[in-house]
Amino acid sequence: MKILVINCGSSSLKYQVIDSETEAVLAKGLCERIGIDGRLTYQPAGGEKKLTDIPMPTHTQAVQSVIDALTDENTGIVKSLADIDAVGHRLVHGGEKFKESALVDDAMIAAMEDVNPLAPLHNPANLIGVEACRKLMKDTPMVGVFDTAFHQTMPEKAYLYGIPYKYYEKYGIRKYGFHGTSHSFVSKRLAELIGKPYDSSKLIVAHLGNGASICAVENGKSVDTSMGLSPLEGLIMGTRSGDIDPSAVEYLADKEGLDMKGVMNVLNKQSGVYGLSGDVSSDFRDLWKGVEEGNELCRKALEVFSYRVTKYIGGYVAAMNGVDAIAFTAGLGENDSGIREMIMENFGYLGIELDNEANRIRGEEQCISTPSSKAAVWVVPTNEELAIARETVRILGK
Repeated sequence: MKILVINCGSSSLKYQVIDSETEAVLAKGLCERIGIDGRLTYQPAGGEKKLTDIPMPTHTQAVQSVIDALTDENTGIVKSLADIDAVGHRLVHGGEKFKESALVDDAMIAAMEDVNPLAPLHNPANLIGVEACRKLMKDTPMVGVFDTAFHQTMPEKAYLYGIPYKYYEKYGIRKYGFHGTSHSFVSKRLAELIGKPYDSSKLIVAHLGNGASICAVENGKSVDTSMGLSPLEGLIMGTRSGDIDPSAVEYLADKEGLDMKGVMNVLNKQSGVYGLSGDVSSDFRDLWKGVEEGNELCRKALEVFSYRVTKYIGGYVAAMNGVDAIAFTAGLGENDSGIREMIMENFGYLGIELDNEANRIRGEEQCISTPSSKAAVWVVPTNEELAIARETVRILGK
């Protein structure tokens, strides 16, 4: 099957076409500046990347531009739209309604509308992409793959907040977790790499990028994760604050004269390592450069970030009463050996030892712990698009 994978935002749309049998990427690209003017990036496998300015007043035009590129007689990878067997959509929040990926139909769309208040910045944009594809590809089956679905196996003790229970009952306020597609993909691969059955293993996945989260996977199920009702909870991230005393929100609002929207903007867009570094950057490469130049705030940002990750990993080892392996993934986790070293330096008491030579790799699948380490530590590149394609095939095969 040829699967078109769509990841739609409010003004952008990422896409890949994947052959589900070989799992090869046949083409990939990006639509940008939707609703402004429009730009299409298209790259067939083995071919050159091509950028084209194309009017994209709506997402429907953006999807049409993707279809036109894929079916182009010179550089396209299919002869016609009929050669696309299915579409897999990345959807951010499924609430408690969606415990796994689901076939896209009218009932599914209606159920999504009920969940939208939990992710007002993401879900409506995702659904715009879904509707655009349904309009142009009426006969093509589609599947929605939710970031939150993998975490629906968390027990109550992990997902309930210490607030009146009636607010959970009335409004669904609880921890949901995100990056589930990545955590699922990487944890399954990690179990394969250590030669242990997925359903009898204790694994921790550190998805570290501009957005970052940790997940504890016990016996093939997510039992806890660091992100919460929204992606703001948990680790310090690129521009997100992560865990913070709620009283600090009120205090900051009072001192700065901010309303709730203003405070949330600070916590989501001006905080994290960006804010800690004195607004130097949310890019860790810039922070390391700052350290080399003697910038103390950059050093502090890296230390605070690493410390928070260490605490979460350690907490999840305790929650599962042990760990078989730990995986680092996503842009930072896969490529920053310095961060990995800072995070793992305090796990000697558990007999977990990093191999400093092996840890020098970037973006490659490799064990980075010593042979004598009591738990294996790996770098495992994530592939959310492939995971979505696999889920699409699985749901359609039911």
